[in-house]
Amino acid sequence: MNKQKVVLAYSGGLDTSVILKWLITERHCDVIAVTADLGQPEDLSGVGEKALKTGAVKACVLDLREEMARDFVFPMMRGAALYENRYLLGTSIARPLIAKALVDVARAEGASAVAHGATGKGNDQVRFEFAVAALAPDLRVIAPWREWDLQSRAALTAFAEKHGIPISSEAKRYSMDANMLHTSFEGSELEDPGLEPHASCKQRCVPVEEAPDAPEIVSVEFESGDPVAVNGQRLTPAALMAALADMASRHGIGREDMVENRFVGMKSRGVYENPAGTLLYKLHRDLEGICMDREVLALRDMLSVPYSHCVYNGFWYSPERETMQAFMDKSQECVTGAARAKLYKGGVWPLSRTSPHSLFSTEWATFEEADFDQKDAVGFIRLNALRLRQYAAVRRGAGKPRG
Repeated sequence: MNKQKVVLAYSGGLDTSVILKWLITERHCDVIAVTADLGQPEDLSGVGEKALKTGAVKACVLDLREEMARDFVFPMMRGAALYENRYLLGTSIARPLIAKALVDVARAEGASAVAHGATGKGNDQVRFEFAVAALAPDLRVIAPWREWDLQSRAALTAFAEKHGIPISSEAKRYSMDANMLHTSFEGSELEDPGLEPHASCKQRCVPVEEAPDAPEIVSVEFESGDPVAVNGQRLTPAALMAALADMASRHGIGREDMVENRFVGMKSRGVYENPAGTLLYKLHRDLEGICMDREVLALRDMLSVPYSHCVYNGFWYSPERETMQAFMDKSQECVTGAARAKLYKGGVWPLSRTSPHSLFSTEWATFEEADFDQKDAVGFIRLNALRLRQYAAVRRGAGKPRG
């Protein structure tokens, strides 16, 4: 009897290690473990070996850093995506790439299913499964957290001990996710919005109180909306993200403590450290100020809200996200130039911006004498005030509205 071959998204932590063994012992599957290197701070050197010792028939550690930056982070930044006007979507944007990697490995290895470690309460289950549905609808998805009876960390630990799975003796305070953009923290005292985070709730960003007393100046160059150089040095997308993360994190930039609305309907509280994304977002927006037409910028900003929902809710491979992306990319054609800023005590303070496509006219904006007839404003004001005069007349006839 041939065993079902399953490709598992594997991090090497307690949850996915237990899932790997559970798929083998309870579902009698041959498991291929796939670990994605997305630029997270963790050392991944022993992850593949651990997967094999736990019973995987094959283990792959895939370097997806350049693809992550180029094909996922940069397009999202062109869309100026912020979920609920605060969250920079660090976890959300990684899931469609991981799902794509699972599908690619499944195709290459002849697997019939993929598996993930997302719970039935969170957003990641839909992000993984929507992506698989879009890329490979014939593949089955196994979500052990929705199927097994291991419903607590104590139960997972007992299962691991029973099957000889090595686990860290150090208690893990938070549920964490990390990649080149961010580190997220959930659980423990963060489950109570009324409690402040513990001092250990940090990985990337130094506390603002410990940030340097001297500011640092950074310049980022962009071409058609994408960053290409830092302080005059051209870098690959992944290397550029790493450079921005290093600079921003040492100044305490990019930390957000927030309560958000999950797609499944509940509210959750998380702490996010996103140094690279915060710095990149602010410099990109600053450069757009001189490069983008007013109405195009307004339309882009309106579309940024449903675009961010697509990313957060797992619809990266949807027709609506792809259609909006076409507009986002078109809007960025002239966003080329450089933006400079001062990094200081958790803040990004813009200093200057230049562009060969600048729409800023010093001749029109000056307070000095210029080729601009100020009398033209009379007709402009008169025409735009027509509807206000008409509305005022109606109000006088009908009486002032209540409230």
